Amino acid sequence: MDIKIRAIAACLLWGSAFAGAKIGFQYAEPIFLSGMRFTLAGLLLLPLIRMQRIDIRANLKHWRFMLLFAFVQTFLQYGLFFMGLNKVPGATSAVIIGAGPLFVTIMAHLTLKNDKLTWRKMIAIGLGIAGVVFISLAKGSLMSNDPTFYTGVILLLLSNMIGSYTNIMVVKKKSYNISPIVLTSFANFTGGIMLLITASIVEKPELKIYPTEFYIALLWLAFIPAAGFSLWYGLLQRPEVKVSELNIWKFLIPVTGSVLSWILLPDESPDITTIIGILIITVALLLLQLPKRFFANKIR
Repeated sequence: MDIKIRAIAACLLWGSAFAGAKIGFQYAEPIFLSGMRFTLAGLLLLPLIRMQRIDIRANLKHWRFMLLFAFVQTFLQYGLFFMGLNKVPGATSAVIIGAGPLFVTIMAHLTLKNDKLTWRKMIAIGLGIAGVVFISLAKGSLMSNDPTFYTGVILLLLSNMIGSYTNIMVVKKKSYNISPIVLTSFANFTGGIMLLITASIVEKPELKIYPTEFYIALLWLAFIPAAGFSLWYGLLQRPEVKVSELNIWKFLIPVTGSVLSWILLPDESPDITTIIGILIITVALLLLQLPKRFFANKIR
């Protein structure tokens, strides 16, 4: 499958998580919901690992890295993500998470020798982040009477930064040749257990029978990281893929997340600020697809 198609598929999946999580929050606390989601996501990949006859023992030789990755990627990144999402509207959260490519590109520039900033990246990222800032400030002014809004924004931005670092972690460990499916399953399941333990201490959830709507949302939320991260980590391990350029596709996440939130959530609807922000982000993605020679000619 073409790199762009894989990247787009992963981003479209992640964009659908915002509406699913908002449905889940009606019945469960954020950390508990996140723990259930990732524990189930890890289990969903086990049949695929068996079908592909992946050598699990060979992959588990790197269990220390995989355990650290589970802590950083699933426990920290998505624990913060779900807590922030619980305080911010789904469409707005999707756009804030859309700032991810900025952090990835800066980290890649500072830590990877073959992935430096270019004019094309800087222009695309500058436009993308402008769309994110525009929507965050506009929405924040409308919700100034809700002090938890900005707390949620900060939690989502912290999640973004940590998520950017996990991309660098995968790239730096290419030599380990860890199967992306095994890494995803291990990180999801182990990190999910960490989240469930934390939820039992912090949120003290009550075990009960939930409505059908909750289980549908939970199954979809579990499928998203199982499929999305398997695709993404496979791309990051390819030698021809640059982490900063790949992550600019994540500007698709706010577009998908906003539209699906408007469709699926009864208390959210299209607004002019989010639409303008999405248009700015779309221009950023289109600029990214221009030939490199276009920028070289303009800079001379």
